[in-house]
Amino acid sequence: MSKNFAVIGVGGYIAPRHLRAIRDTGNRLVAAVDPKDSVGILDQYSYDVKFFTEIERFDRHLEKLRRGLEADRVHFVSICSPNYLHDSHCRLALRAGADAICEKPLVINPWNLDALEEIEAETNRRIHTILQLRVHPALIALRESLQKEGGMHDVELTYITSRGPWYQVSWKGHEDKSGGVATNIGIHFFDLLMWLFGTVGGVKVYHADDQRMSGFIELERARVRWYLSVEKDDLPASVKVAGKTTYRSITVDGREVEFSEGFTDLHTRVYEETLAGRGFGIKEARPSVELTHKIRSSLTSPRDELAHPFLKK
Repeated sequence: MSKNFAVIGVGGYIAPRHLRAIRDTGNRLVAAVDPKDSVGILDQYSYDVKFFTEIERFDRHLEKLRRGLEADRVHFVSICSPNYLHDSHCRLALRAGADAICEKPLVINPWNLDALEEIEAETNRRIHTILQLRVHPALIALRESLQKEGGMHDVELTYITSRGPWYQVSWKGHEDKSGGVATNIGIHFFDLLMWLFGTVGGVKVYHADDQRMSGFIELERARVRWYLSVEKDDLPASVKVAGKTTYRSITVDGREVEFSEGFTDLHTRVYEETLAGRGFGIKEARPSVELTHKIRSSLTSPRDELAHPFLKK
């Protein structure tokens, strides 16, 4: 039986992936809200979406539906709003009688997770999140292979995703609203690393500014050097020549992990898992939220033997 969905932040960058996931899992979008009204994309999915530019009116509409017929009420609220609003919008969803499906990061600071767990218990509703790399077929296969191998591994993670001047002007360029580079673009990779290699031991940060971060993490079964950047000039020459704007690389013991393809439908796969009762909740989100908070608090002096090669240009 199909479910009714509403979307918060439907005008944002990531919202189309949620809209496709709602449609492709056979569900119905009934309401949406965004402070910006340039949301013509909604017509690609339905002409019957009740749209609001004010969260208060959206909240009132969901409450009206909750008190009406069961067939009309909203069962899930997908949250695509700025990072610093995620916990507030999760609470709105649960109080409206719906489950929440929230974009990463679920929250910026780990103590906000405790409050969300309390409201889950109070409302008997669930908060789910998008940890899309956990459903990537190549990475699932890698995890199974690593579990068979055992032992300690040396890992390098590099993620460069080009962003123009708008990035620093927007909420994404403000650490208190986005969590900074480590949280905003890195959290799903940090979640992946812990999913693959176990719990965190030591953390070092070698470089941190508005556009780049680099550091070292000691995990249960891996030593990880990592580099994150939103600066287009950091892209390798071969990537620039190919006209691409993003570079992802993970090596394990010097071997490149190939996972460049298969990103387009990962949100849909997470939705499928969530609707089947196998999604990712607060428990799964907590380690990466705690790690990125620790990274933001851990700027140290570099050690040359561990510094990421991208910083040696």
